[in-house]
Amino acid sequence: MKKEIWFGLTIMALVVLSAFVLLPAPSEMANGHLGLLMLALVVVAIMLGFPTAFTLMGMGMIFAWIAYKSQNPALAVQQTLDLMVQRAYSVMSNDVLISIPLFVFMGYLIERANLIEKLFKSMHLAMARVPGSLAVATIVTCAIFATATGIVGAVVTLMGLLALPAMLRAGYSVQLSAGAITAGGCLGILIPPSVMLIVYGATAGVSVVKLYAGAFFPGIMLATLYVLYVVILAKIKPSMAPPMSAEDRIVPLPAFAQVVSKDISNNVLPGLIGAIKGKRNAAVPMRSLLNHLGIALLPALAVAAIMGTIYFKVTAPLPVEAVAGVVAMGGDLADSNTTEEEAPSVSGLAEPEAEADGLQPPPESTEVAKADAAPAAEPAKEQAPVAVTAAAETPAVDAERQPAPLSFWIGLVSCAVALALFYAYFSFARLEIFKMLLGSFFPLALMILAVLGTIVFGLATPTEAAAMGSLGGLLLAAAYRRLNYVVLRESVYLTAKTSAMVCWLFVGSSIFSAAFALLGGQELINAWVLGMDLTPVQFMILAQVVIFLLGWPLEWTEIIVIFMPIFIPLLPHFGIDPLFFGLLVALNLQTAFLSPPVAMAAFYLKGVSPPHVTLNQIFAGMLPFMAIQVFAIFLLYMFPAIGMWLPGVLYN
Repeated sequence: MKKEIWFGLTIMALVVLSAFVLLPAPSEMANGHLGLLMLALVVVAIMLGFPTAFTLMGMGMIFAWIAYKSQNPALAVQQTLDLMVQRAYSVMSNDVLISIPLFVFMGYLIERANLIEKLFKSMHLAMARVPGSLAVATIVTCAIFATATGIVGAVVTLMGLLALPAMLRAGYSVQLSAGAITAGGCLGILIPPSVMLIVYGATAGVSVVKLYAGAFFPGIMLATLYVLYVVILAKIKPSMAPPMSAEDRIVPLPAFAQVVSKDISNNVLPGLIGAIKGKRNAAVPMRSLLNHLGIALLPALAVAAIMGTIYFKVTAPLPVEAVAGVVAMGGDLADSNTTEEEAPSVSGLAEPEAEADGLQPPPESTEVAKADAAPAAEPAKEQAPVAVTAAAETPAVDAERQPAPLSFWIGLVSCAVALALFYAYFSFARLEIFKMLLGSFFPLALMILAVLGTIVFGLATPTEAAAMGSLGGLLLAAAYRRLNYVVLRESVYLTAKTSAMVCWLFVGSSIFSAAFALLGGQELINAWVLGMDLTPVQFMILAQVVIFLLGWPLEWTEIIVIFMPIFIPLLPHFGIDPLFFGLLVALNLQTAFLSPPVAMAAFYLKGVSPPHVTLNQIFAGMLPFMAIQVFAIFLLYMFPAIGMWLPGVLYN
């Protein structure tokens, strides 16, 4: 019998024994205790390998029928079926879930565009002088590719085929190589656009847009901590990550670059400009020189475009206030206030009121009223041209641009200095690496920034941005000549398979949560937690420890759909923001892919690794990165602004 089956049977026996010991006798057992038993049985059934969605659905319907039967046995079956239909329809009508198949489709298209090989090679050469360059390039490549795809298994598998043999040939230790691949591949479930954040947002009722904005900096922080660990380890123990040899750092140059670098200058700008102006390079094609000069000037043009846009934004004229226009058109507020006796005399409404009472005004009073009305009308005629003139002159005054703030000029000078240093060391070898990055890194980066930017800045909903990302994936696959019928068919099939799995999970989770609430399990847990008289800090520690431990036997999907509905109702009592709690959970749920014995990333890597790489070596390499995750959770808790600053700036 397999070890996994023995493990599941052992856990099941422990749960059953604990239920008999801890739960009251059957005669004293309430529905709430049945809810706790249902929760334990679901966890055990999932660990034994039963499908999560249908296990939740089946257990939920059985225990919902038990709950309804205790109230009204005649209607128990009908009420249970009604509950199933209502919960399934609520999932079908959830607009947030529409973005999941679109993001998944984008990920599968990018995976099949074969960008990861070019991206890894260019990153490796770009970071050649960094200690542990292969492992650093692996983490950065995994982070970028996982962000674009969001499919952990695909990223870990591809990087296992591509980066693991390269690192082993370079003399890297098996543990460091395996840890870098698995930890980097799991970043896609945290860094937006992440399907996990969509699932949490739909489960907890938190805005996905705010979750994306909040998870951006924690994801970058976690990737940076990974890179720092690798660099420090490579400096302390060079035997685990040997530096690249001089031969491996050589970048082959095209023929024209060899001629120009030898005859004129090895620096790109002086060399290309001198070759264009000089007559001694007749063998060098002018078209190649101009094309490469344009490529070399792209960073300067990009900085100029960005700083120009910022300049016009910060120096834009102040908007004309509507109140000022009203005062100008109506004259002075003090002059416009008329008394109750002056208003009828001007409008002439006093005469009908007098006639309605049957009283005829004397001729003298009528003449006096007309005489008073004539002078009152003349100032109004005189004020009209003044008001129009003032309204016409106001835009001319306000149209003057505002002076740029000092911070803009500091940023401009900093960019100019950075560009000067960049071009001072911009050799033809670096130009070739830059061209490789243009073909691999920048298309992905632009697509990711376009998708995230439209979401974060409110230009599009997550669903609309996901549609844009799917179109970008199609365009990238077509640009790299990988878009064909086979790729499209496989992407659509895998998208439908993944989307169906997620949606059935939501249906099963919804039925399970309803049954759990009907039995009173939620109330029992709430009363138990509140009876412990915990402080908010103690509750946060308890919740994160529970989620961390659940990440060992369960995957993140099961943790979110089963246990988040239990934690979320307790947050208002402790005054905890569900958004901040979600960011901590997102960081913590990385353990679902990195913690044994159900570390899926380890099994993905083991499936494509050489025979001498054992599962225990992969687990040993993942443990330091798990410790880094715990440290990242601690940093986020101690400094909440890491995750809450960007949503606060954009949406408050």
